[in-house]
Amino acid sequence: MAANPKTLRIVYMGTPDFAVAPLKALVEGGYHIVAVVTMPDKPAGRGLKLQESAVKRYAVSAGLPLLQPTDLKAEEFIAELTALRPDLGIVVAFRMLPRAVFELPRYGTFNLHASLLPQYRGAAPINWALINGERETGVTTFMLNPRMDEGAVIASRRVAIADDDNAGTLHDKLMTEGARLVAESVNAVAADGFRPEPQAMKEELKPAPKIFKETCHVDFMAEGVRIVNLVRGVSPYPGAWAMLRERAVTDGVLIREGSVKFYSVVFLPDADVADAPGSVAVENGTMRIACRDGYILPQQVQPAGKQRMGIQEYLNGLKVRGELKFE
Repeated sequence: MAANPKTLRIVYMGTPDFAVAPLKALVEGGYHIVAVVTMPDKPAGRGLKLQESAVKRYAVSAGLPLLQPTDLKAEEFIAELTALRPDLGIVVAFRMLPRAVFELPRYGTFNLHASLLPQYRGAAPINWALINGERETGVTTFMLNPRMDEGAVIASRRVAIADDDNAGTLHDKLMTEGARLVAESVNAVAADGFRPEPQAMKEELKPAPKIFKETCHVDFMAEGVRIVNLVRGVSPYPGAWAMLRERAVTDGVLIREGSVKFYSVVFLPDADVADAPGSVAVENGTMRIACRDGYILPQQVQPAGKQRMGIQEYLNGLKVRGELKFE
């Protein structure tokens, strides 16, 4: 027998901005949130002041009951959840849940994932879709089971990736679609005869592992399109980077070196490029960096220890004395 989705007792779990939009959609849609679970406040910044998660800030503003457990396996936390008599758990950008938590609600727990599962299982699906040059991605809701991102699918929505999308803009597109999908998925779970579909078996699965500093390093031996996609995929955070070294023209002595982050670049194809990969030419207010099949023209950069800036401002302060090369 179908249940009224608006009366389901929902426990919502999430932390960053991406998780706020679905929670807000549920609240404004009249769904019954009996508790919001988010991470404990953490010290951050120079003053190490306690910082609240984006989900906590919204939950407090909306007057929602809040839980901030340090240990998701703690008996006290499990007891608090049990006392809430939850019908459904919803997870968006949170932590790995122990089985005792995700199996506790009457209808189980579902997760919102920022890809079209089974592709891009893992911690960084938005980044890797861009890094790999995909033209389309999406959002998927699926029932949690003990295996990471492998549960049966409730629903999904496709989202086109524009040429000028980066991780920031694509994040916002997927957040908007995800908010709609979460509400639809609550309705689906409550419907009579609800049966989520096992994830399709694919011959080639593309993973989405966590992004590390090494992932973001720009190798100018690569093709220009791959470099552009890497920059898009990790902009605005954590940012693609390379080490700029300046050497004296006469004897090659190192004059200076420092890392530079790239937030926006343009690729200029040139099949006959003769310059060594990473070598730099500065002229007419532009910087041109040689790569395997042409040149990369940075548009927005951030030198180490400075703010993000346009290329013209960067070049005005560069004061080149020798030969420049990115490595």
